[in-house]
Amino acid sequence: MWERIEKFYTHLYDFVMVVCKVLLLIDVGITTLAVMGRYIPFVPAWAWSEEIILTCMIYMALISAGLAVRREAHVRMTALDKYLPQMLVKTLDVFDDLMVLGFSALMFVEGIQYAARVGERSMYTSIPWLSRFWLYIPVGIAGLVIFLFQLEVICKHVKALKGGKQ
Repeated sequence: MWERIEKFYTHLYDFVMVVCKVLLLIDVGITTLAVMGRYIPFVPAWAWSEEIILTCMIYMALISAGLAVRREAHVRMTALDKYLPQMLVKTLDVFDDLMVLGFSALMFVEGIQYAARVGERSMYTSIPWLSRFWLYIPVGIAGLVIFLFQLEVICKHVKALKGGKQ
């Protein structure tokens, strides 16, 4: 059972990584063409390029946070861990995981709702037919990705707390 769950998370991780890489390529490509459009006369200078670049950067920054959660590479306080009993450290890790899980659920719910509210009323300045929903929805998507990866981390920490291998 755990092998199937691990396989799911590996596939999810790989998918999110590919999405981030594609967004980076789009970002670099549009940025390159936008800069060329300023200095080379036959290259068009797109008015919408800066807003799309910003949107891609927001997607990458927020969604890739889930990748850090799975690798447990996110910022956390561990300065006192060596002075505390090992069981207390493991218990605090689970408590920390639950707090991150709660925050990611909040990100998901509020991010989706906020994107929907803004999307009803606001459009991109240089692309008036495109809703700003697409600028704010990455908060909800990132909340979901972080939530899913945090569930895996919690399972590993609970398993370690019970004395199993992590």
